[in-house]
Amino acid sequence: MDLDAFTELLTPRGGRALAEAGELAGADPVAAATALRRTYDAALTSAALTQAGLRQRARAKFGADAGRMFFTPHGLEQSTRAEVATHRAHRLLTLHGTATPLHGTARPRPAQHDTNAPQPAPHSAGAPRVVDACCGVGGDLLALARAGCTVTAVDTDPLTVAVARANAEAFGLSARVTVSVADAADVTPEDHDVLFADPARRTGRGRTFDPMAYSPPWPVVLGLLARARLACLKVAPGIPYEFIPEGAEAEWVSFKGEVKEATLWTGAGGGRRATLLPGGHTLAATGVQAEAGAPGRYVYEPDGAAVRAHLVGEVAELVDGRLLDPMIAYITSDALVDTPWAAAYEVEDIMPFSLKKLRATLRERQIGNVTIKKRGSAVDIERLRTDLRLKGDNSMVIMLTRIADKPSIILCKASPPARITDPGHPYVNRDLSIHP
Repeated sequence: MDLDAFTELLTPRGGRALAEAGELAGADPVAAATALRRTYDAALTSAALTQAGLRQRARAKFGADAGRMFFTPHGLEQSTRAEVATHRAHRLLTLHGTATPLHGTARPRPAQHDTNAPQPAPHSAGAPRVVDACCGVGGDLLALARAGCTVTAVDTDPLTVAVARANAEAFGLSARVTVSVADAADVTPEDHDVLFADPARRTGRGRTFDPMAYSPPWPVVLGLLARARLACLKVAPGIPYEFIPEGAEAEWVSFKGEVKEATLWTGAGGGRRATLLPGGHTLAATGVQAEAGAPGRYVYEPDGAAVRAHLVGEVAELVDGRLLDPMIAYITSDALVDTPWAAAYEVEDIMPFSLKKLRATLRERQIGNVTIKKRGSAVDIERLRTDLRLKGDNSMVIMLTRIADKPSIILCKASPPARITDPGHPYVNRDLSIHP
């Protein structure tokens, strides 16, 4: 889909073609194309079918909004899930409210920057002025504008810019959003209240996990951060710690138990934080260190965001637990604590790693279905599943890990332990979130 074909999708005729393509979603591609070609030319047919397919895929990230949005394949891949973008936009507002306002204190534009770079969008008093330096198809700028921000956005690709503009128009946000074709290196963060950046993390060979391969390159991103009063930078959750700028706060976000991304905040204080969505629980680093100890009745598997943020010690403290091994993020405790920060499993047996003994134990207990988890183990899970030769009607959770640096197997009940409901229990109603 090129820019001309996309532009035609925005016309009344293109809208009809897109609506008809949407009704054909899921049909045989050849039959769908043949049906549309009876009315529309090849370019419009292809653009409409492509867009309808992208909208269908986008429902997982954007829900019902996907039916009104426009996408490019790369833009959809890079886009932030709507719930995560909304969380980030509202946190940005919270942090901006505690910062020194920039309204009425605009600084002169440095001479070394392109004077043709986009100017800040008009704004109402009190509304944060955000410059989105790598806007993509506009998923984040929609969340920012809906939260009340005025957004000046740039992207280097004309088609992507057209898509972002169309998305702002589709939701009636054009008055708050300005989108232009420009290089992120040419934006001037000092002319805005907040810098937001989501560098592209894909190359011609696919997804990259090396910040130096981001687009714009990491040194350019750091240069923008250094000039911003308050900045929000979206990065991959696996970002190496040595790339986190000094003084920045790193926040890892998971959605329904899956780590989605990390966000670096500058100008708002440092530290590490994990956030769970959709519940909104957040946990900040306190520096507590968990000790290792003997296995207890329960094993806790911390949420991935807490693990990425190195908050395993904080989670262990919440459940009055200890580590099974100093280097492994499995927590054990004799207490059953209802916490969103970790899944609890009731231990049935613990044994040194032995395929022969494990197979015999599962056969004796008539285990035919297993969930296999591992941390600190090099065992191939799928090969192990085949080698176990499971047979039976019962289920079990198998954890492969190390205990006191020895390869071990923990067998747990398949059903989660019963939640504590007694309001007088010492572990019920404990404040499990530490908010900014």
